[in-house]
Amino acid sequence: MHLVLLTVWTVLWFAVVEPHGGFSWHYLHTGGELIYQGGGGTGGLNLYAHHPELQMGPVSFLVAGLFNPFPEATGQFLAAALMSLLGLVIVVLAGRSAAHHLLGTGTNHQRLRQRVLIAGLAFIPMWIEVAVRFGHLDDVLALFFTALAVRAVTRGNPAATGAFLALAMDSKPTALAFLPLLLALPRRHWLRAALWCAGLLAVAWLPFFVGDPQSFAAAKFAIPNHPASALRWLGVGDPETPGWDRPAQAALGLVLGTVAVWRGRWPAVVLLGANARIVLDPSVYTYYTASVLLGTLLWDVIGQRRLVPWWSWLALLTLYGSVFVVPDDAARGLLRLAFVALSTAYVLLWPVRERGGRGGVRGRRRARAGAPLVDSGP
Repeated sequence: MHLVLLTVWTVLWFAVVEPHGGFSWHYLHTGGELIYQGGGGTGGLNLYAHHPELQMGPVSFLVAGLFNPFPEATGQFLAAALMSLLGLVIVVLAGRSAAHHLLGTGTNHQRLRQRVLIAGLAFIPMWIEVAVRFGHLDDVLALFFTALAVRAVTRGNPAATGAFLALAMDSKPTALAFLPLLLALPRRHWLRAALWCAGLLAVAWLPFFVGDPQSFAAAKFAIPNHPASALRWLGVGDPETPGWDRPAQAALGLVLGTVAVWRGRWPAVVLLGANARIVLDPSVYTYYTASVLLGTLLWDVIGQRRLVPWWSWLALLTLYGSVFVVPDDAARGLLRLAFVALSTAYVLLWPVRERGGRGGVRGRRRARAGAPLVDSGP
């Protein structure tokens, strides 16, 4: 029943937003055409050298190109429908990841389903924002593959974990901040997972940089520093993206995620990586919040046991609701900074009840030792 309700909720939001959606789809449409071009032009392996404004990964353009045979409006509609469906799949993946991770801990799965439902009701509006209103297939694929990586972590599958994280980064480079999920696997699996990840990254990105060294220009693409950004509150008044900003985002996300795994809070890795992005990003597009909501969904469903997943709703109201009710740019920037500081401190420092080891391994050991299992997952 919780999945039926979430499906109806998704269809409702899709129907409301789709007629005015596709704000950024033209970037994907253009990139999808260019990436299938042969050599000698401004597309193909020369895409990033000639179009640094296309900040999406090659996997996103390869998928976007599949919709190009249709009339542009039809292709955009079909892509929006597919991306909306992936939002529901992510909620299912989060629930099943939690069920698997908590096997052998006496988890009440009816309460888990309720938790998935309540968190999903907050997640879906932001998912429709990124998938339908903006049409950012790159963010959608990066978050979808990250959710698959989380599922692989809970199943203790190093090859799948590394592969899905690579595909997330092949879709959008900002997914690099989620790489500490590899460390949530047992130590003996780290090398295998890392090799799979590195291999698929090389396959996707190296041809562009070898084919045209000017592709590195895409990494220097700058956007305006918005007055409502948290970056302004940190004292950065540059009119455009500072040269150090993107590396700092990645480094901060990696450090916070690593600390989370070391502290036994690996389900917070995605939230912390998303926090690192929004606190240091010069722009304030609302679709950025979708990555935060995936992070809160995973934390609320996998990382905690309370029935009400209030971090998901707090993120929705603070980061998205404030856009409509807080007119002052500086005040919205302060709210963004406050949410990042509060949520980061909470997931890293607040006492959390023990619920099984990395990737659910300890839970499965308890199961083999005769601990009671509840095997009906969300």
